[in-house]
Amino acid sequence: MTINASNARPPDVEDLSYPQRERLAYLEFRLCFFGEASRPDLYARFGVAPAAATRDFALYRELAPANIVFHGSSKTYRIGADFSPIFEHDPKRVLSALAQGFGAGVDGASGPMLPCESPAMLSVPPLGVLAAICRAIHAGRPLAIRYHSMSSGMSRRVIVPFALVDTGLRWHARAFDRKSGEFRDFVLTRIESPQELDVDVSPGERAEADIQWTRVIELDLVPHPRVQRPEIIRMDYSMTSDVLRVRARAAVAGYMLLRWSVDCSPDHALEGEQYRLWLRDPLALYGASSATLAPGYTSPVPERDTLPKAVNRKG
Repeated sequence: MTINASNARPPDVEDLSYPQRERLAYLEFRLCFFGEASRPDLYARFGVAPAAATRDFALYRELAPANIVFHGSSKTYRIGADFSPIFEHDPKRVLSALAQGFGAGVDGASGPMLPCESPAMLSVPPLGVLAAICRAIHAGRPLAIRYHSMSSGMSRRVIVPFALVDTGLRWHARAFDRKSGEFRDFVLTRIESPQELDVDVSPGERAEADIQWTRVIELDLVPHPRVQRPEIIRMDYSMTSDVLRVRARAAVAGYMLLRWSVDCSPDHALEGEQYRLWLRDPLALYGASSATLAPGYTSPVPERDTLPKAVNRKG
């Protein structure tokens, strides 16, 4: 059976196999952020044969002819003057790839794709602990652990973890603690000897029962009133108006505000160059278990009148 070329429609990205889309997206990534791409780039990333790489470049040129120009002298493809991406490139993932590489391969060998500097990660959880926590979350099983707390030292506990949280300074697991009967944050570097238990988990121990986890609050962040050029702050945070509205779980909002150095005092009283944003309505944090971490936050009512003590704690 033959196909009339005049009736054949051009290829569509959605019709491609997943491996093809992945290779073409990487090819486009190289064009977009490096200005050029070559067959060796595909060899190094995917291990494809030269003929397959040639077909990938030909297919991409068919999909987006204005995006790519072949330069015979260097045998490379360069970005076209009218380049317009056909794949979505999330800025966070792009920055991660540029700073750390893609991390492909069994040995995990990787490195920055361009000169990049980022803060060193000082708190790295032991791989065995991280793996045990991840398996327990995936399986919905409790873990017996030894935990070292700043307030009470070492204790043996049984926790039911259901999420990992990156605070920017450390990683912790959000979990139900059977010892206290509360949902708490357990810092991964303080966990030892995790053992998965083959026992049932009750509905009251799952994420759906964690009020602080399921409660999502809206936070209105504005340029700090003391800043002389608020328009620059709007640029820094891609504000389309005078307010940057973000949503966060009550259990983690305080960590986020601390990481961003947001002044959460009611009268924007905090001084220091790090405070470029102000939480316009600190009452939005009322009742959030993580609010005590927010810079400058003070509860509008005495501690005993906030949410019940048994709802949430930090481990």
